Amino acid sequence: MPVAASGLALVMIGAALTHGRRGEHRNVAVNVVPLILALFVAWGRFGPYAF
Repeated sequence: MPVAASGLALVMIGAALTHGRRGEHRNVAVNVVPLILALFVAWGRFGPYAF
């Protein structure tokens, strides 16, 4: 699960960069929400006190 969350975070970063380069700033904000959630899951699973 933490590897999947890390992979999704990388995909969301790439999507946000692509939308930003194309000038689609509204879609960048849409990509930030799943990015934050994926980073939270990865942090929670990889951390010293994994939940």
